[in-house]
Amino acid sequence: MQQVNSRDRGLNYGDGFFTTVRVYEGKLDRWEGHLQRLKRCASALYFPALDLNALSEHCESVATKLNDGVLKVVITRGEGGRGYGLPDEPRPTTLVSSSAYPAHYADWRENGVCLALSDVRLGHQPLLAGLKTLNRLEQVLIKQNAATKHADDVLVMDLQGEVIESSAANILICKDKRWYTPDLSRCGIQGVFLSSLQLHNTIETDTLDLTSVCAADAVYLCNSLMGLVPVRQIAHQQFSLSQAQALAAELVVKT
Repeated sequence: MQQVNSRDRGLNYGDGFFTTVRVYEGKLDRWEGHLQRLKRCASALYFPALDLNALSEHCESVATKLNDGVLKVVITRGEGGRGYGLPDEPRPTTLVSSSAYPAHYADWRENGVCLALSDVRLGHQPLLAGLKTLNRLEQVLIKQNAATKHADDVLVMDLQGEVIESSAANILICKDKRWYTPDLSRCGIQGVFLSSLQLHNTIETDTLDLTSVCAADAVYLCNSLMGLVPVRQIAHQQFSLSQAQALAAELVVKT
């Protein structure tokens, strides 16, 4: 059983980052993209270089035994340092855990989802924008607020009313055969699935308000676990599921 020391900086300060990987038929889906995410987080947060070869070997072994499910990698800065100050020679802690694959995602992909509007807004911190750090209290509040809504998930905006993401997925829209995703330069998380789509498709990053999203021909949620999920409704605005599925078929989706 993996344990974390009570003095670990990840526990005390949220000093770390993580990634969540889909495991299918014993393989790590989009693993290279997850490694790039971990490297990007490590660099932005002044972590020492990660031993990605050892991490890959261990995660591949876990995936083989799991066969089908979810693998989560959490990396903290470990112990040390005075208060918020960084330790002179940090020794990161790496935690790898696994869980069952969420059964409802298959239904979401086939039948779409309905979104309510979150009452919780995301604050701005450009230094952390796009990164999947361990500081996720905003998402905890968003999930709690979402539980009070009669919807599958919520659409989350920032303090200025710009659409950013859902509670745990990126947003993708299609308008007049052009694809757009919200600007995440001030807040939000850059997903591995979205990054993969951007490598193989022309997807413009733009500032999107609620009006422009609701005027789209199709709206989608996406992340590494759920894949690409069509949105049937946002608040009182409805979307054609068949149209969303037809447009999605034009995207190049690679593992």
